[in-house]
Order: sequence, then C-alpha cells, then structure tokens
Amino acid sequence: MSSTAQLVAIDAGGRVPPFEQVRSQIAAQITAGYLVDGERLPSVRGLAADLGLAAGTVARAYTLLEEAGLVSTARGGGTRVVRPAAVPSHVVDAARAFHAEAHAAGLSLDQAVAALRETWPA
Repeated sequence: MSSTAQLVAIDAGGRVPPFEQVRSQIAAQITAGYLVDGERLPSVRGLAADLGLAAGTVARAYTLLEEAGLVSTARGGGTRVVRPAAVPSHVVDAARAFHAEAHAAGLSLDQAVAALRETWPA
C-alpha cells in the first residue's frame, strides 16, 4: 500500500465531502514536503479501493489537484506530484500589497481573484 493511502484518512460521517478530504490532505502533504516532486500517487482505482470510496470520488480529487498545479497526469505514467516552486519574496510582497488594497476596497476574495485573472494573459 502506498504511503499516500496511509496518510489519507476519510471521515465518513464528516461534513466535508470525501473528494475534498482526499484533495485537501494530498495538497497539504505536497505543500509540507511529505510528497516530493515526481513521486507517483496511487492509481485512482487503487486509492479508491484503499479508502473504500468510488473511483469517481478520487478522480475528482485528482482533477482538482491537477487544476491547482500540484499534480500532473500522463497516460501510462500515472499521476505524479509537481512540487510548486518557491515564490520569490518580491512576488509575496506584491501579493500582500494587493491583498491590503483589495481589502481596503471592500473586495471579497473571489472579487480580488477575478481582478487578478483579468490582468493575467490567457
């Protein structure tokens, strides 16, 4: 059994949907460095079987992880961790300044993200 399957615990009676429990726990392991760049995650079916979930539930979690840039899936190569590069300090400083401006303007997080997306080239 994979270390990933051992580190993901599902609270069946909890309020958080199982796909989100899988997604958030794997994302936390990646950002904390427990899962390293290039490490292969269990197959969707394998992890689903280990956790007693439907394969579609785990597939949804993996899709969200891929959309967040935390994993990459290649046909025949499985799903592998993509450890995010460190964010340069000047970018963090700019993000803090943006947050302060957006907060002062009374914007919600969704509104601030929408403003950022408008400036991001497609």
